[in-house]
Order: sequence, then C-alpha cells, then structure tokens
Amino acid sequence: MIPPAPTPLPPVRALLRAILGGRRDLLSLLPEEAYRARVAPLGRSRRGILLVNDPEIVRRIFGAEVARYPKNDLFVGALQPLIGDGVFISDGEMWRRQRRMIEPSFGHMQVGRAFAAMEAAADAFEPELDRRAAAGEAFSLDAAMSHLTADVICRATFSTSLQSEDARRIFADFAVFQETVANVRVFRLLLGRPWATVPQPRAAREACGRIRDHVAALIERRRGEGDHGRSDIAGDILAARDPETGEGFSARDLVDQIGVFFLAGHETSASAVTWALFLLSRQPELAARLRAEIAAEAGDGPVTLEAAKRLALTRAVLRETLRLYPPGPFLPRVAVEDTEIAGHPLRRGGMVMVSPWLLHRHRELWRDPDTFDEGRFLGGREKEIPAGAYLPFGLGPRICVGAAFATVESTHMIARLLRRYDIEVMNPERVRPVARLTTRPAEDIRVRLRRRD
Repeated sequence: MIPPAPTPLPPVRALLRAILGGRRDLLSLLPEEAYRARVAPLGRSRRGILLVNDPEIVRRIFGAEVARYPKNDLFVGALQPLIGDGVFISDGEMWRRQRRMIEPSFGHMQVGRAFAAMEAAADAFEPELDRRAAAGEAFSLDAAMSHLTADVICRATFSTSLQSEDARRIFADFAVFQETVANVRVFRLLLGRPWATVPQPRAAREACGRIRDHVAALIERRRGEGDHGRSDIAGDILAARDPETGEGFSARDLVDQIGVFFLAGHETSASAVTWALFLLSRQPELAARLRAEIAAEAGDGPVTLEAAKRLALTRAVLRETLRLYPPGPFLPRVAVEDTEIAGHPLRRGGMVMVSPWLLHRHRELWRDPDTFDEGRFLGGREKEIPAGAYLPFGLGPRICVGAAFATVESTHMIARLLRRYDIEVMNPERVRPVARLTTRPAEDIRVRLRRRD
C-alpha cells in the first residue's frame, strides 16, 4: 500500500502549488529534490534555509552541537503565546533550570505509573463509541482520538477526567489554536528576518488566552485540593524547587510548564492513532493479523500493560505509521553564529531545516520509502535503518521524554479499538496529510464503526 502524501514536484511548481492552492502546508512546498538531497539550500530566502537530510549531521546538530542550533524562532514564535517560556521551547540556562525542576514529574510519564490513566480513559470513551456504532453515526476519527488522548493526559496531569468543564474548554480551544496559529506562512519563510516577531491571528491569540486561563484554574483547584494520596504531574510541578535557589515556579511559570505537558502529551498520540487506524482500515489482511496477535496475547480480557508490551506486530505497525506520518514533520533549528555545514555556508540567523517527514521518506535511506511496510520494524530488518534516519520523537538531549508513554498508549489504543470495532472510512480518497503543528489530515477523516461482537 502507498498511503496518501503530496506528490513531489519540481521547485517552481511546488511553490506555485503551495501559494495558488492556498494550502497552509509545508508538505506541499517540498520539491522532489528534497527527498534525494543530503545537505542542500532549500530554495531562495532572505535568511537562508539549509536542508539537512544526512543522519550523521542530524545526530551532531541534535547532540554535540545542540547549543549552536537552538529551536527555530518561527517555531518558538508560534508556540510562545500558548506555553510562554515552557521547557518545550526554552533554551540555554533557562531550559537547564526548568529541566532540573520538572525532572520528578517525568516519573508520571513512565508507563507503569501512567497506564491506569490510559485504561480509565479508554473505559470511559468506549461506551460513546458503542453508541455511535449502534446508531450508524458518522463522526470525525481525528477529533475522537484527540478527545481520547486528551483525557489520558488530563488524568495523568490533574487526576481528573476531560469531563470537567475547564478540561473540555481547553480541548475545544486547542482545536481552534491548531487551525489558526500562524506556524506556516510561505512568504514569511521566504522573506522574513531572523528572530522577527511572529504576529498571530486574533483567533489564535484569544484561544491561547482562554487555554492559559483554564489551565490556571485547574492548577489552583489542584493546589487547593492538596495531595490526599493523589500523585500526578501537576502535584510534582507544584512541589518542584530549584535545587540551587530553593525557589518554586511562579504562577505564570506553572501555566507554561503544565501547558507543555498538555500540548505535547496528547497531540502526538492522537496523530499516531488516527493515522494507524486509517491505514489499517485500508489493509484488511493486516488488520486481521493484528487482531489474531491481540487475541493470542490478551484473549477476551483487558489489554493489560504486559499484553501491550508483547504486541510486536501492532508496535511495528505503529512505528511504520510514525515513519510515514511523523507527529512533528519539521524540527527546524536556527544558527546562532556564522557556520558551515557540509561545505555550505550559513549565516547567523539562517534556518537549519531538519525534517522527519523527509528523512523518513528519503530515497537513499529507505527501500521503497513511500510504501507502507511494517516489516521494516520486525526481525533483523531494523538493523538496516541508519542511526539518525528515524526520529519520530526527536533526538539527543531534547528528545521527547514521553516517547515510551506515547508508544505504549498508542499501542494500547490501537489494540483495544481494532479488537472491538470494524472501521469504515467514508471518503478515503479525500484523505491527505498536511503539516500544521503536527502531521494531521487536511480535513476530518469521517468514519463509521461496527461492533465486532
């Protein structure tokens, strides 16, 4: 199977497609040469954009030379109204201080501690899916999976479900933010200056303000309730102290840091599960193999953590899904000094474009790169993947700390939903990916479910 993706075009045609088609989407802008080049200038721009598809250089940029190439200012500018100076976008000494302070909260991203939140969210959501299945109701698969994974992170962060009023409003406003944030503007990429302010549309700014207000309300409620035997991410961050000064986070800092967990903690998994279920709906023989594996490991009982860890084929399908549709399609960096990469000069402020989307589909790094092949991640074939060529969760010291959390959560959700339902995609020919904050469908994937029992 060759899953949907933009057809690579020559540079001028790709640019015209992105501009004239009105697509707020960098995937459509990528020329066909970008899928073959190792290191090359990407078009012509005011600041200079250097595309890096060489795994060895990528490992260096994200590892030993991470201080020379911090997160790109356009990326930071898009997220700053939402998460302020949160650990996801901060750099330098600020990042190191924040990382030290929130280190204990990472324990709640460990699978053994978080799995109960995953089970509880799925238990709460399946009756609603059963109702839709019984009614033959068509609905948005991506919206449903976003709701499900947001409930998981709500439970892990605040020990509360998404059914609370503030949590529901956060979810609704985050959807508005995703649709309106000015993270992709072709002319800004071509003509913008380094470190210039990124103006955000009014709808995005207002959504950010409401989200931060709701997160603050949840924090204050959680603070007022005390621990009383509860253990969650919010409790850890409220208790966090700088090991050097003994100071805790300010009220604004608390919103920044907890906003990071909510943002990164549900969107990655929602994207992965949505794409995996869509791909399985188009490959009934593969879906049958997964159901056989799930039956062998979990039977008719719960898909426990131990069973989820044994689902090798299901996990391989997830990993291949993450290759074709990486949650973060672009991980741009910026040069903080004049430099040179593989013989290409790059001025201070120049953009270094590292793209999991391109690395995962590179013509020299993968065999049949556009084809879905879960076998890449089974048996000994994983050894064929060059180090640094597969990075769905990033790389180096700033790799996503929730990678294991997201992997088990997504495997668990795929197993539960695939075992319980047949999935019919209403208009599969209309499905195409776009790059927003994450790799999402350009329009909702409308589905109907049928209970298998």
